[in-house]
Amino acid sequence: VQLQASGGGLVQAGDSLRLSCQASGGTFSILSTGWFRQAPGKEREFLASSSWRGDSPRYADSVNGRFAISRDNAKNTVYLQLSSLKPEDTAVYYCAADPRQSIATVPAPYYWGQGTLVTVSS
Repeated sequence: VQLQASGGGLVQAGDSLRLSCQASGGTFSILSTGWFRQAPGKEREFLASSSWRGDSPRYADSVNGRFAISRDNAKNTVYLQLSSLKPEDTAVYYCAADPRQSIATVPAPYYWGQGTLVTVSS
């Protein structure tokens, strides 16, 4: 499975953005999917996960209430809606997928996208 993330860009604090991650080359509908981010000089951080059915979303405390994960199995795509963005949300955002268990709990997701940069100016 190949994952292609897109939708990043330069926005101002308080703005919203929607990231997309399209899968190809496999059976997307059986995969748990999720999003991570990595800011300069920091470790990669889990943000959100969704089951293969698109339910049971889980969020990191740092983004709960501001970010929302969703997926469209007909389009082989998972989304991350970012709202009320802050400068500290600046990072490279990665999508991930795994056939074994939830992205929120799997030690190392099996599939990764290439990352899309989100920059939030103050």
